[in-house]
Amino acid sequence: MSTTFPRTSKKTLGYNLKQVEEFLESTRRAYDDTDDEDALTAADIRHTAFAMQKGGYSPEHVDAALERLEDAFAARERERFTSAAGQQAWLDEARQTAQVLINRLGRPAGQRFARTSYFSTGYNRADVDRLSAKLVNYFQDGNPVTVDEVRTAVFRPQRAGYREAQVDLVLDGVVDVMLAVR
Repeated sequence: MSTTFPRTSKKTLGYNLKQVEEFLESTRRAYDDTDDEDALTAADIRHTAFAMQKGGYSPEHVDAALERLEDAFAARERERFTSAAGQQAWLDEARQTAQVLINRLGRPAGQRFARTSYFSTGYNRADVDRLSAKLVNYFQDGNPVTVDEVRTAVFRPQRAGYREAQVDLVLDGVVDVMLAVR
């Protein structure tokens, strides 16, 4: 086992060492393999999760490395697409996806996503609506928002809040578009 990242103390939870090492090795192979375009994508990296263990790798350090890997894979995906279909096709696809996101995020406050029942919790509607308005301004007016702001967005829990899966899916789409137009 290598010491790729700093480790947490023996009493603190961190990411499972073996899982992180195996995932990093698979990403190295996937990145070096120029023939297999479907092996691993930026979205796959974004959705990667590891079990926790005491004395594991520091989540902050691993997450930062995963974000850099996601950026590298997204750039490679863009390069492959543009070499096959052209820069304009790539931008047209990103523009179409952005419009779908604007349509969703631009809905009236409190109505942007489906809600959970009163007896379960979801994301705080006001928190999500605030980020949604900021993202609409980013897409329509070019107001600054970073990919990291979207990746690290945290919403308080709320009864009858927005359904987390829906919000997360839209935010994934936002990250995809932001990476596409970098």
